Amino acid sequence: MPLLNKVRTAVPGGLGGDTATHSLSRLRSALTLFFALDGFLFAGWVVRIPAIKQQTGSTASDLGLALLGVSAGAVVTMTLTGRLCRRYGSHAVTVVTAVLLSLSIALPALTGSPLALGLVLLLFGAAYGGINVAMNSAAVDLVAALRRPVMPSFHAAFSLGGMLGAGLGGLVAGSLSPATHLFGLTVVGLCLTALAGPVLLRLPSPALPEATSAAVRGGAGTDGRGKAGSRGMVIVFGVIALCTAYGEGALADWGALHLEQDLHAHPGVAAAGYSLFALTMTVGRLSGTALLERLGQTRTLVAGGTTAAAGMLLGALAPTAWAALLGFAVTGLGLANIFPVAVARAGTLAGPSGVATASTLGYGGMLLGPPSIGFLADWFSLPVALTTVAALAAGAALIGYAARDARGPETV
Repeated sequence: MPLLNKVRTAVPGGLGGDTATHSLSRLRSALTLFFALDGFLFAGWVVRIPAIKQQTGSTASDLGLALLGVSAGAVVTMTLTGRLCRRYGSHAVTVVTAVLLSLSIALPALTGSPLALGLVLLLFGAAYGGINVAMNSAAVDLVAALRRPVMPSFHAAFSLGGMLGAGLGGLVAGSLSPATHLFGLTVVGLCLTALAGPVLLRLPSPALPEATSAAVRGGAGTDGRGKAGSRGMVIVFGVIALCTAYGEGALADWGALHLEQDLHAHPGVAAAGYSLFALTMTVGRLSGTALLERLGQTRTLVAGGTTAAAGMLLGALAPTAWAALLGFAVTGLGLANIFPVAVARAGTLAGPSGVATASTLGYGGMLLGPPSIGFLADWFSLPVALTTVAALAAGAALIGYAARDARGPETV
């Protein structure tokens, strides 16, 4: 591909040839580690939610309101992180928010009331929202420089980190207090940030050739109607991302509680629910490129949404914990590639700004889903509340099919 040779001369600092390739490879490795760390820390928190719920004496509604603190903190930060990235660079913002996330994860175990929990989760949510926008912004620049569809690999790293974090949480749930466990996660997070952070700080975001940048920016066309239509389609794909990320957030925060409370599973088995979900999601994302080449983007969206809807109906309504675990696994396979595909389609239509918009909407779904589940659980029941995950997954499939004719500039 001719653009590959052009990109090699476009790395800041005048680097070229093998040196530029090596720099991009190091940058990709460091970003991958931050995605994995994000998933690891988030999963480590969510598997201890049942214990934190009991520690703070929260009802399902109380917990839902407290979890809304994560959403509120993240939404506020997401609206500001883009500006911070433009001013200070996405790499620096990624490192700073990784430090904040590592520090804030220890705070929930120090609370004794739903109000205190909600307040500290505001800080946790702010750090979580910030790092996700900053990482994805950095990844967008790197994907464009590499001219290879490697975005699913970053999301696979997040899922792999989530699997490891949930698996570790399940192993220590019966022997370590939440305070000890979450403080340990703080230490791990700070150590890994100290390891990978200097790479991001030393290597600026790769600069693209002007021709490539113009091609990406020009996806909406030159007339106002084309740009407005492109923005509208970006919102559509952002909604698809939201529908599927809602399910990921719901399973992360409520899956273990459903297994333990409704199906009377052992705490270790309950913690394994999210770990299994993250495992199948990781497998699905690692095979995402081959799946896209075989089915195409629209069929991948439709098949994924349909599969996830069926799996979540089983996971929510199954009479036994083992059947529910199977449903969680199928749900992970179905949801695996919908978010990356939706973000990629948004980027095809509007470049990096489209990716940022769709990512923000998607992560908003991940953060707003859990409190919604909490309210629905109090009004109906937790199994019924979890069926909304299936409904939104099916909705994502329908929207994806309806948006099959959306077009943008040629991208990898």
